[in-house]
Amino acid sequence: MTDVTCARAEIQRRVRLAARALASAGLVHAYGHCSARLDAGRFLVCAAKPMGIIAPGESGVVVPVSGPLPEGVLGEVRIHQQIYARRPEVGGVCRIMPPAIMALSLLRRTPRPWHGNAAFFAPSPPLWDSPLLARDDTIAGGIAETLGNAKAVVMRGNGAVTAGDSLEAAVTWAWFLEDAARIESFLIGSDCAGDAVPLSPEEVEARSGTGGGVVERMWAYLTHGDPEA
Repeated sequence: MTDVTCARAEIQRRVRLAARALASAGLVHAYGHCSARLDAGRFLVCAAKPMGIIAPGESGVVVPVSGPLPEGVLGEVRIHQQIYARRPEVGGVCRIMPPAIMALSLLRRTPRPWHGNAAFFAPSPPLWDSPLLARDDTIAGGIAETLGNAKAVVMRGNGAVTAGDSLEAAVTWAWFLEDAARIESFLIGSDCAGDAVPLSPEEVEARSGTGGGVVERMWAYLTHGDPEA
């Protein structure tokens, strides 16, 4: 087996692990997808099926960063294309459907940095204010433009997308994003919400670093027990 073949097999494994981890964490259901960059012009997206039932050894599909989607690839994978094209440092993208983020988005609201996990999205994740599916390049491009250099973009009534320098980071941001939304939702319903204090800019800076194995620990947590971990 050549080095290129071995590398491709490892990326396939990581994409399957990410897909099942997102499903196990309740961040996707029948819908959602994730991908990892292969090189400047291509990425690998998971199989077009519910992510929790992607089987060990099941192959994803190689997709060009620009150009038509290959046959059988879900239409919203255009979002991945648009992000990879705009941000060469991005190594992984997750399209997720987390329930707390979904609920907040209906209020045109995204979570503020109330705690450490939310600090990664300070001052708050940008909102794409449309519930329409990204089935064309215009909408997908708008979502990618709204994301900008952030780690996540929330779509009103339509979940979210996270982007990281690796697929493991994108999965971590997906879990952190939903955790931030859970805190925000709790505060909205609390009689003492007015007493809550968001992190200061200095606290955000101190809490949003990735040292100490932040991504590695979350990846290990989310993939623990997976047959391919």
